[in-house]
Amino acid sequence: MADTQTDKTTDGAGENRGISVLHNGISVLLSFSADEPLLGVTEIAARVGLHKSTVSRILATLELDGLVERDPETRRFRLGLGVIAMAGPLLADLDVRRVAHPVLRELSRRTGETSALMLWNGSEAVCVEQVPSHHEVKHTTPLGTRYTTAASSSVQVFLAQLPAPAARSLLTGGALVLPGTDDTSLDAYLARLDEVRERGYATNYGETSLQEVGVAAPVFDHRGDVAATVLISAPRFRISPDQLPILGETAREAADQVTRRLGGHRPGPDTD
Repeated sequence: MADTQTDKTTDGAGENRGISVLHNGISVLLSFSADEPLLGVTEIAARVGLHKSTVSRILATLELDGLVERDPETRRFRLGLGVIAMAGPLLADLDVRRVAHPVLRELSRRTGETSALMLWNGSEAVCVEQVPSHHEVKHTTPLGTRYTTAASSSVQVFLAQLPAPAARSLLTGGALVLPGTDDTSLDAYLARLDEVRERGYATNYGETSLQEVGVAAPVFDHRGDVAATVLISAPRFRISPDQLPILGETAREAADQVTRRLGGHRPGPDTD
């Protein structure tokens, strides 16, 4: 009986050591970031609280599996392509609708209004996901509905992230319905897109439908490109003009949350 107990204790200790080694390896991988992609052994050791010799052994193992690699010039370490291969199954299944749905659900609960996810097909904003408002009177739209009116808040968001010549081409080529018909209207609309980009959200207060209010904000992918927009839509009688900034910031916060869940980032001023 004593021998059996000793075997169990030994097995338990070995299992604990294995878990500890795994935990340390994960800690080393997590020490790298987009801001600091290159790290030396001493830097990593300080961050994970391990001795440098232990970190060196971990890095050597990770390097054999392609999870880290050495920079040929500095000899410091960075994440290797093996990390992408390991994440491949997740990336293949990382659908923006699935990622966004819990955020949309919470957004609808917070605001009491309908929340939706819109994608861009090159010339139209398309509704691909929606969480309806709990109110009896609400604004909803069938999945797959396409928006081609330039005043639509989601269309504004997508156009605001395009290069100016591309946006102008869509507006003048007939792909989108632009309010007004002269050059003054076009210039005013392009200036509005600049404001949307700077503010981080777009509004549509009864411009496409007198009874509807729409507020939209961009979702960004890992390249800093727009992947989708989060939209809040509501009956106009429930939303006053004074509430638009609050609703806009709420939409932006939700869009930023989806961006983070996608592993994306909002571009800086020089990368718009």
